Amino acid sequence: MYKHIIWDFDGTLFDTYPVMAKIFKEVLKEQKIEEPIEEIIKQMKVSASSALIYYEKKYQIDKEFIAKYQKRKNEAELELSKPFDAIEEICKYIHSTNRNNYLLTHRGESSIELLKKYGLYGYFSDFITSKQGFERKPSPDAINYLINKYNIIHSEAIMIGDRDLDLLSGKNAGISACYFTEGNEKNNNADYIINNFQQLYSIV
Repeated sequence: MYKHIIWDFDGTLFDTYPVMAKIFKEVLKEQKIEEPIEEIIKQMKVSASSALIYYEKKYQIDKEFIAKYQKRKNEAELELSKPFDAIEEICKYIHSTNRNNYLLTHRGESSIELLKKYGLYGYFSDFITSKQGFERKPSPDAINYLINKYNIIHSEAIMIGDRDLDLLSGKNAGISACYFTEGNEKNNNADYIINNFQQLYSIV
């Protein structure tokens, strides 16, 4: 049984990619640029920052474009982004069995606001966002911080995420890794693979 469950945010706890991609596509369209939303989501699943770099090279988007996108995203996502099905139940279950949920995200304080909005905040023991300034995943630095702070036994901790960098941050810290995918993809960096969160009950 895992006593310490470390969660990624975008694409894991919350289904934010469709919201971010829709807004990005709309801002591109205003520049007379058409891009399939599936391709935008694919790029954003690598990471939001790498997606911006990708499109900066592909379409020479400038700082004004990025600022417009960030502003609209910030305005819309608090209203439109929602947790995946069964997230509240599994986080509540972990908390109620005297175990710990932790947040580990590259996102800023908006992640905390969304957890509060959907009544999830109280199920978490600690939160690591961009505010703390840890090296980005797949660096293990943030997970090592949690391990040291809470005297976590490595075999009792697991990182859950939807990207290789999430899984690798866990493996680099010497803990287990669980890959969440809405498809049927395999992943060599994962100890477990799930495509719905009900499956976590047999893992954690």
